[in-house]
Amino acid sequence: AETASRVQDVTAWEAGARLTSKHAEGLVQLDNGVKVPPSGWKCSRCDLTSNLWMNLTDGTILCGRRYFDGSGGNNHAVDHFDETKYPLAVKLGTITPEGGDVYSYDEDDMVIDPKLPQHLAHFGINIAVMEKTDKTMTELELDINLKFEWDAIQESGSALTPLYGPGYTGLENLGNTCYMNSTLQVLFTIPDFQERYFPKARQIFEKAPADPTGDFDAQMAKVAVGLLSGNYSKPPAEAAPTVSTEKLSTEEKKKFLEKHSQPGIPPRVFKSLVGKGHSEFSSMRQQDAQEFFLYFLTLIDRQARTNASEANPADCFKFEVEERLQCMQSRKVRYGRRDETLLALPVPIEASTNVEEVAAFEAKKLAIEASGKKVDSKEVVRPSIPFSACLEAFATPEEVSDFLSPATGAKGVAKKTTRFVSFPDYLMVQAKKFYLDPTWVPKKLDALLQVPDELDLSSLRAKGLQEGEEELPSGDAAAAKGESAFQIDESMVVQLASMGFDVEGCKRAVFNTKNSGVEAAMNWVLEHMGDPDFSQPFLPPGEKSTTSQPEPDEDSIAMVSSMGFERHQAIRALKETSNDVQRAVDWIFSHADEMDTDQAPAAASSAPTGPKYRDGEGKYRLVAFISHMGSSSLCGHYVCHILKDGRWVIFNDSKVATSEKPPRDMAYLYLFRRI
Repeated sequence: AETASRVQDVTAWEAGARLTSKHAEGLVQLDNGVKVPPSGWKCSRCDLTSNLWMNLTDGTILCGRRYFDGSGGNNHAVDHFDETKYPLAVKLGTITPEGGDVYSYDEDDMVIDPKLPQHLAHFGINIAVMEKTDKTMTELELDINLKFEWDAIQESGSALTPLYGPGYTGLENLGNTCYMNSTLQVLFTIPDFQERYFPKARQIFEKAPADPTGDFDAQMAKVAVGLLSGNYSKPPAEAAPTVSTEKLSTEEKKKFLEKHSQPGIPPRVFKSLVGKGHSEFSSMRQQDAQEFFLYFLTLIDRQARTNASEANPADCFKFEVEERLQCMQSRKVRYGRRDETLLALPVPIEASTNVEEVAAFEAKKLAIEASGKKVDSKEVVRPSIPFSACLEAFATPEEVSDFLSPATGAKGVAKKTTRFVSFPDYLMVQAKKFYLDPTWVPKKLDALLQVPDELDLSSLRAKGLQEGEEELPSGDAAAAKGESAFQIDESMVVQLASMGFDVEGCKRAVFNTKNSGVEAAMNWVLEHMGDPDFSQPFLPPGEKSTTSQPEPDEDSIAMVSSMGFERHQAIRALKETSNDVQRAVDWIFSHADEMDTDQAPAAASSAPTGPKYRDGEGKYRLVAFISHMGSSSLCGHYVCHILKDGRWVIFNDSKVATSEKPPRDMAYLYLFRRI
């Protein structure tokens, strides 16, 4: 039987919910007399006896695809589909009374076949008595990814020493919650988060309602006590030895850590609360750690607005950036500012420093695969890219095509550059390794980054409008001169909406990326899905709604006003958000500039203020990073490494141990602390 940890690992690598095949309901099955025995299978075209698939139309048994590491089959099942177009096949050895792995070659994906028992019975297979004898596709993906990445991230050959005590407490994986666990571990090493929730935990608990399961501060304090008190991270009676893992297999390493590791705290109520109302984070599917980080900060901001007397720990991440847009026809410029909590850096694969080595490996790999042998995982050569190249790509002006210039009234090219107005205490950096392939399937760039211990971003400080520069006219001024307004490319909106995103959010994406392409708009969507007004009806700046807005009721006005806002601010926000109190509060803070310009009887000082920036020098030191194992953000596993007490420590869900060779070159998110 499979161990509980193995079942949990497989669950953590599950690539989201499978869809029912369009071929399942009306699948044609041939009456060819084929009866398949319950065991003893072999490929009908070669001698392979593993990784076998039975076509559900004609009962032919064939071997599966050859994997990228050289293992697997000889592609005979795929060849059979190309010849016959029979779409569905089930993997023999994965069939149990609960089902089995079904693949649709036509839909090019793992699918659900609701009629699998009937389809198997057609060829004499009784699903009720079948037992699992082979690995499922999820297990194979897990093993392959572990083989190529686990040794590096788990530091094969290093000494593993489990750690215990305050700040060294693990978090139990509840099933696909490694992204949340890694993010929480990193956040609670920051003094702002520790001081906000740990020393004040008793007071927070005393003020919590009778049912604290829905109280954000109470749940945050509960996590803080769990991670920082040391009460849940005590060494076992038998002292854990320091063991070299060089000669241990992946499974042996896991068993060693399980034997000597703490159980970890299970953040079930916390997970339920923070995911409430969110279609993805409320599910048990794998998520993107970067998206969760941004979403989680919005929750903290929202809670901080209701308790202005307490410091907002999210302020340590906030910084302001300046966008300079230059019309290349008129040479005029426009400056704008926006708030950020994360720096997303492109990963320019063309800047790799080992191009020849990678090319030589790819050629060698093809030759090895052609001979039917496996590629040794230790010989894999990945592109290696200097971190400075990522910063240079970020600093390079971005070309905006089809820019409708308010100065000329004609479409042309503009160039956009981004610089720092302020530098935060803590800078979270995302290496943009995830991307969409030409078929819009999420993939991960398999590359290494040469990340330094220290970082100097001083040269990226914004300078503002320079002497001799002439500003572009505003949109209103252009309209007054009879110039046409910017027109959203509706075809791009349709493409984005067809992927399941909200239409209004898609309009915002296309507008904010100035029709520069679906890929740019998609990136904007992924970065702003958590915005409070993402799904609200979109109106370009300067346009007025033609629909009547409902008058807010007095109870809602009173509730918003009780949070420190003026009556006229509350009324406008409620109108903009269809009388939704919580969204109205978010709307006020995200439209602070507009609210400041409103005529109001109250003093200007009462208007809501924007984020608080803690500016300083742009010099940083790396203090933590979060790594991802897997082929895309929809599957895989996250762990984090944190610099604590002068040493690197790995946090892998409930397992906490020393780290001798922290694999920073394979990370996805990097946390830098200002020096």
